[in-house]
Amino acid sequence: MSSLIPAVMVPAFIPSPSQGVWHIAGLPIRAYALCILAGIFAGYWLGRHRWVARGGSPTVLADIMFWAIPFGLVGARIYHVVTDAELYFGEGRHPIDALKIWHGGLGIWGAVGFGALGAWIACRRAKVPFLAVADAMAPGIALAQVFGRFGNYFNQELFGKPTTKPWGLEISPEHRPDGYADFATFHPTFLYEAIWNLGVVALVILVDRRFKLGHGRAFFLYVAGYTLGRAWIENLRIDTVNHFLGLRLNVWTAIILFVLAVAAFIISARKYPGQEDISTGPSAGKPTDSEKPETGTDSDEADAATPEAGTGEDAAADAPTPEASSAKPAGTGSGDSTSASAEPAGGPAAEATPADKPKVDATNGSESDGSRD
Repeated sequence: MSSLIPAVMVPAFIPSPSQGVWHIAGLPIRAYALCILAGIFAGYWLGRHRWVARGGSPTVLADIMFWAIPFGLVGARIYHVVTDAELYFGEGRHPIDALKIWHGGLGIWGAVGFGALGAWIACRRAKVPFLAVADAMAPGIALAQVFGRFGNYFNQELFGKPTTKPWGLEISPEHRPDGYADFATFHPTFLYEAIWNLGVVALVILVDRRFKLGHGRAFFLYVAGYTLGRAWIENLRIDTVNHFLGLRLNVWTAIILFVLAVAAFIISARKYPGQEDISTGPSAGKPTDSEKPETGTDSDEADAATPEAGTGEDAAADAPTPEASSAKPAGTGSGDSTSASAEPAGGPAAEATPADKPKVDATNGSESDGSRD
């Protein structure tokens, strides 16, 4: 029976997709764009989860991302066009192609840099600590890159050197660079980087859970982790790029950013240990003390300005009473200012006090230090 079962042919390579564009009602739906959008939503979802877990407001984060995402997309394209200007400008080139983002060509360095600028502007407007937002979004950025790299897979671009490994990526003849027409399979650098970025996501989350990274340290760890792998993967690629001192420009960028990220991580850990509290104030969607409306009322202000009125004996003892001698005509009864609570009715206090005797302080019943000489 087993001889009747047809053999299943497993290809010794990763096949490339047959197409990367689908037309629906005349509208082109590009896999590259879908991968970018999927990455944005996945990265935002993870960042939002981390932000809310720390006590931040999801609405505040959404407002910040409203600035960061457009800045990041524009910056990604600007970085690509600037560093590969020969692809768009010069003899035989068409500068208008620089605007055709759907053909591919987004630089992650520009995306992160300009995205951070947009987030910083939004944080300044909302009075939210920028580095706390960067820490929350750090693994989300790496997750977004995982999805974005599959856009390169659909475009059959940014692959590595030829290889005969079982995981080699099949590339159609029209997508093979000059000098490689006789090779069919290449290193799937898109897959290498996607797997590496998944590791960076796990690294940042686990270290943050253990040490409560704050003041930018989660973001710096992401940058250091990503650039470490990118420098290695970049050397496998064979796409045309500019070189400097024998190394691809992106390799130099990765090395420089790795050193800066490690230094920033160490400085932050020494100067700002611990983690910011974002569960109060603008980060949590609550006004600061200076922005809170006054809760007092007119009656409250009146109460604060007027001494509390006592009752019974306390009131009589606390409230000063004008002298009866100055308030009544002479010879009409009691001539001092002693209250009824000082002595029972008919007692010595009710008798007229001679003018040459010291007056009695109604407050404490003792002789007044302010009596006349």
